[in-house]
Amino acid sequence: GSNGNGAKRSNGSFNGSSNGSSSKTGTKSQGMKSNSDTASGLSKLFEDQLKDIYWAEKALLKAMSKMAKNATSQQLRTAIEEHIAVTEKQVSRVEEVFSVIGKSPKSKKCEAMVGLIKEGEEIMQDTEKGVVRDAGIIAASQKIEHYEMASYGTLASFARTLGETEAANLLQQTLDEEKEADQLLTQVAESTINVEAANEEGE
Repeated sequence: GSNGNGAKRSNGSFNGSSNGSSSKTGTKSQGMKSNSDTASGLSKLFEDQLKDIYWAEKALLKAMSKMAKNATSQQLRTAIEEHIAVTEKQVSRVEEVFSVIGKSPKSKKCEAMVGLIKEGEEIMQDTEKGVVRDAGIIAASQKIEHYEMASYGTLASFARTLGETEAANLLQQTLDEEKEADQLLTQVAESTINVEAANEEGE
């Protein structure tokens, strides 16, 4: 594991003291300071985004439970319930990422997830229970999955840039799981729900 400053460790010249050249040219010294500031800023951004997804995952657990209860299709309900179990593991994995970068797990309210969950709740309120609501639940769920895919993809990229290989691997594992969940939701929608919803609307 490492302690969150992998980018600094990867280049010993960040502190400007590895050789005497920085004292000779003010321009080079200024450039080194800029590199160090950038690494520090990226490390802070990485930690902030990690706090964001940590909050989002925990909030999502409650939201998915409501979605499962409102789903009519057994196939959809099973898919959501299985992803709840996966999400619980993902929460633990985020905590592990905090650990490997030497930080305590902390969460920060994710306004994007608040909005996505609210949209899902509104869909469930505005549709009658049945295949149309199921289609709406899938739509809301896939928007959430795509947000998570973007978040974990970015976090994994940041981790690699910072030299946090172990953290990057953990984050990539979750990203792969989110992609699988999105594909499964598409299969559920295409297999029965969207077709049945269209037939129901046309009757």
